[in-house]
Amino acid sequence: MPYSLDDLGRPIFLVSTMAMHTQNLQADPRASLFVTEPEASGDPLGSSRVTLIGSVSRIPEPELAAARTVYLTGYPDSKYWVDFDDFFFYRMDVLDVYYVGGFGVMGWVAASEYSQAQPDPLVEHKSDIMQHLNADHKDALTLLAKRFAGIDAQEAEMTAIDRLGFHLRLKTHDGMKGTRIAFLREVSNPSQTREAFVEMVKQARQ
Repeated sequence: MPYSLDDLGRPIFLVSTMAMHTQNLQADPRASLFVTEPEASGDPLGSSRVTLIGSVSRIPEPELAAARTVYLTGYPDSKYWVDFDDFFFYRMDVLDVYYVGGFGVMGWVAASEYSQAQPDPLVEHKSDIMQHLNADHKDALTLLAKRFAGIDAQEAEMTAIDRLGFHLRLKTHDGMKGTRIAFLREVSNPSQTREAFVEMVKQARQ
């Protein structure tokens, strides 16, 4: 369902009391939110996704103004029903996080680490970066897989990227595999990302 995130990464929902999930939450606040990449394509098992597990409750009155601002920024059309008598803001207090980065990349993330994390600087650019590399530089991706992950692949597809590295889905003689490759240094924008890739490809070709 639609959600926005507050400063601590807690999902905020605008829900009607007539909805079945709202009635379920009123009976038992335990819930999970499954999040996938909006641009995920191909085999969904090779795409990144995360499950937030926690407790969902009504947002108290003193905090409603901030929640309203955050939510309407992400979903401006909600202004047409946000003030209906049966709609209320709810928030999930995250207790556990389970992340899957693709084939063979998964694990639990502590709620404390999740709440202290900051949005990745490439989040607004990653779709364009991945589309460009997957369309025009597949040979370079297989080269990087061999040099930095020790995997000899016939095909490679980037499934995720962030400031510290990227995930590849690899087609090998032994079947599909997944791996994560770290950048030589942290990047913070598309220009630095390009420079890091060029440097790594040069190393791989030596």
